[in-house]
Amino acid sequence: MNKIVILRLGHRFARDKRISTHIALVARAFGAEELILDAVDVDVTESVSKVCKEWGGKLKVSYTDNWKKTLQGFEGDIIHLTMYGINVNDCIEEIRSSKKDKLVIVGGQKVPSEVYQIADYNVAIGNQPHSEVAALSVFLDRLYQGKELEKDYKGRKTIIPQKKGKKVVED
Repeated sequence: MNKIVILRLGHRFARDKRISTHIALVARAFGAEELILDAVDVDVTESVSKVCKEWGGKLKVSYTDNWKKTLQGFEGDIIHLTMYGINVNDCIEEIRSSKKDKLVIVGGQKVPSEVYQIADYNVAIGNQPHSEVAALSVFLDRLYQGKELEKDYKGRKTIIPQKKGKKVVED
């Protein structure tokens, strides 16, 4: 699979700090390489850095002050996750078969109408209101067909799967 980049549009400091951090955690755990926020938020960056140091993996966090320029400059498929789009089941094969890099847009507030026109794919994880974190999780899982769950991150901490209880080994 080629490079996966997540663009978080509409990050609001007071309201979305946890949501944007959760988007970052999902992006990292489900195989994305970069998260672009449309506002500088050092708390999100620090949280991601801490998780990567402890649990392994990499997720670059960067910022843009011009989302439109970011989209126009991206060479690859632009996928907008929206409840108004085509159901993921009806378009995931086409998206997966493309060999291009992918930029996945996750909106946090009302997304500008231009995004719907710029995107190559407007994809719905169901056509009902739901969490953007859940939408990103489901989309990436469908894109990778569950293989992202087998990735070994080689971090300082490693979870040893258990039928009961929990076990974490630290290097």
